[in-house]
Amino acid sequence: MIKTLLVLSTIILFGITIMGCATKGDLAKVQAQGQQTNLKADQALKTSQEANENAMKASEASNQKADQALKASQEANDAAMKASEAVKAAEERARIAEEKARLAEEKAAAAEAKAEKGNADAVFTASMKK
Repeated sequence: MIKTLLVLSTIILFGITIMGCATKGDLAKVQAQGQQTNLKADQALKTSQEANENAMKASEASNQKADQALKASQEANDAAMKASEAVKAAEERARIAEEKARLAEEKAAAAEAKAEKGNADAVFTASMKK
């Protein structure tokens, strides 16, 4: 009985070892699949790097355009401030000119009144001399 068990276990063990060993064809298939996987991974890495570079270039271009837009906006704001200051200065000059004109009219009216008074005094003096 022990001999029979020994023979049976040997046969089973021999069968397991034969089925468990990989053949050269199986190893070649596994190596080919590994190489394909490595190639696909390398290609994916290259594609990823290219996409990253393109994204960086696009980001830089976008930043440059944003900087240009900001600069143009600042220049427009400066020009608007200067125009506003120029308008204020012009309004102030106009107000001063109006004030000077009013004062000149008042002086002219006072001079006219003085002239009329002086004329009336002259007429009165002349009439008194007669």
